[in-house]
Amino acid sequence: MRVLLYSGKGGVGKTTIAAATAVRSAELGYRTIVLSADAAHSLADSFDISLTGDRQPIAPNLWGQETDISKTIETYWRDIQDWVAALMAWRGIEQIMADELAVFPGMEELANLLYITDYYNSGDYDVIIVDCAPTGETLRFLSFPEVLGWWMDKLFPIGRTAITVARPFVKHMMGIPVPEDSVFQSVEKLYTQLDKMRALLTDPQKSSVRLVVNPEKMVVKEAQRSFTYFNLYGYATDLVICNRLIPEEVVDRFFEAWKETQNKNYQIIEECFAPIPILSVPLMGQEVVGIPMLRLVAEALYGDRDPTEIFFQGQAHAIESDNGHYVLTLDLPFVTKRDISLVRNGDELVVQVGSYKRNIILPRTLAGLAVADARFESEQLRIRFDQMEEYKS
Repeated sequence: MRVLLYSGKGGVGKTTIAAATAVRSAELGYRTIVLSADAAHSLADSFDISLTGDRQPIAPNLWGQETDISKTIETYWRDIQDWVAALMAWRGIEQIMADELAVFPGMEELANLLYITDYYNSGDYDVIIVDCAPTGETLRFLSFPEVLGWWMDKLFPIGRTAITVARPFVKHMMGIPVPEDSVFQSVEKLYTQLDKMRALLTDPQKSSVRLVVNPEKMVVKEAQRSFTYFNLYGYATDLVICNRLIPEEVVDRFFEAWKETQNKNYQIIEECFAPIPILSVPLMGQEVVGIPMLRLVAEALYGDRDPTEIFFQGQAHAIESDNGHYVLTLDLPFVTKRDISLVRNGDELVVQVGSYKRNIILPRTLAGLAVADARFESEQLRIRFDQMEEYKS
């Protein structure tokens, strides 16, 4: 089983690459489903067919879906949404508005994540391909399990006990809508799913992020930042795909400057992402729509290679013993020391890079130790733990 997530700046051709990969995967005999995780769905346009919120067959061994948040709410979130809407209505918000407000920010990302884990657990497919939204939304999408899990972990353990004791008084004396056990059961079910999806998407043997870029300076810069944040959250990037390279055989004065610029930027891509493999796709002579054109893109991209293989294996962070100490190493390429901040809070280590942060729950081996020092060298943040009682900044 493989889960492949195609990410990149808006307009670089993620949907085309994801769809082409799905076509090649299915034609190799793998049962393949391709999902659109972008609110502005264009997957159906790429295949030149209609897709809905339900999975449907596209070709032999190939299914497609443009995910629908309403279906996910019905399955996972209805009890919680009904209670939140009732609470808002009790506060004087009109029922229709309360229903809309009860769909929390991030639910779109959650919907897509739940589809991935459900299809993985079903055993119906060998390959799950995700056409991700533009980079910023993808980062929210991939960080959502950890963010929501953190909040649920803090709020849920005391919630059911406190409500069970207070329910008779609050409900009958004050008239406040109180969550029933079904609400907590929904939260517990969702919490379990979050744990499973986090484990799945951060397992480099099962899941890979693939960055799609164009040989343009702004696109490359954003891809570098994305690569850093994927490492920060523990997602393995096994491939960089450079799309829409002007072929060498195109000889025209109008394209000469473009070709020169693309060649320079391609060299930068090679330098920046080494040792991650880089595959390229030429600019096609016509619009890439429909399975025949997608097949041509897949041939240009992968040649005879299997697109489901793991193109690169590496660790986003590692823990090792060093002269009686433990050292946690986190790869953070394309940043400087001043971009990084580090805060320890009990068994949590908060690493912030720019405006993004990650809460790393320390294993038991490290949770009882103090942070002795932290160093950033050669694009790696090395955090040393020992028995010291004082934190050294």
